[in-house]
Formats: sequence, structure tokens, C-alpha cells
Amino acid sequence: MTLRFDFISLLVTDMARTLDFYRRLGLEIPPGAESEQHVEATLTDGVRIAWDTVEMVRSFSPEWTPPTGSPRMSLAFRCAEPAEVDRRYAELTEAGFHGELKPWDAFWGQRYASLLDPEGNGVDLYAPLTQA
Repeated sequence: MTLRFDFISLLVTDMARTLDFYRRLGLEIPPGAESEQHVEATLTDGVRIAWDTVEMVRSFSPEWTPPTGSPRMSLAFRCAEPAEVDRRYAELTEAGFHGELKPWDAFWGQRYASLLDPEGNGVDLYAPLTQA
């Protein structure tokens, strides 16, 4: 069998706030999921993203402890156009989420911005500056 990337799982301490953040990015997350310990959403390419509470993880890995320091990975969401990067960044920061880097035109040809989700994970927004 050929390996296929299929699933990303993020740990959360505040499921409701985290799901609010990702819903604002356009992910379809079932209503009422805020009270669950495990929530999944399928992305447009079939890859799944999930959020698990710390309690859920400790139910099968009691010794688990949260990492410290800066995040070592980030998620990136492609926007349809540069203006969408600015709009989504503004919507999220106005809703009280942490904007790490305001939108800018990156030298590699993209409109780019970085935020942190409620758990401190990096979430980048980008769009090509010119259409191919």
C-alpha cells in the first residue's frame, strides 16, 4: 500500500474557542461539537483535521504533558486572492484572535499573514500575488 497523508490532529484546552477560530476560516464543523472531546472535519482534498481535548489524550496516554516553547509546525490555508488574506486576517483579529504577522507581500510572490489559533499553533493565510 502506498502511504497517503490523511489526518492532522491538534490538542486543545478550549474546544469551543478553537472551533470558533477554524469555523471562521471556513471549515465545516458540526453544530454542537463544542461539547465533544474529539471533533473531525474533512477538508476539500479529503484530508481530515481533528481536535482532541487534553482529557481525551490522557484517557489513553496518562503521562502526556503539553509541549513548551514556540510551535514547531504551522498550518497554512490558501486563499482565493490577496484581498481574502487581508479580510480573513482582519475578521480573526477583530474577533480577538492573535495576529502574529500582519498581511504583507512576501518576496516569494504571495500575500501572506500569520495568526496563532487559541492553542498557540501557527496558522498562515496566503494567496498568489499574480494569477498563473
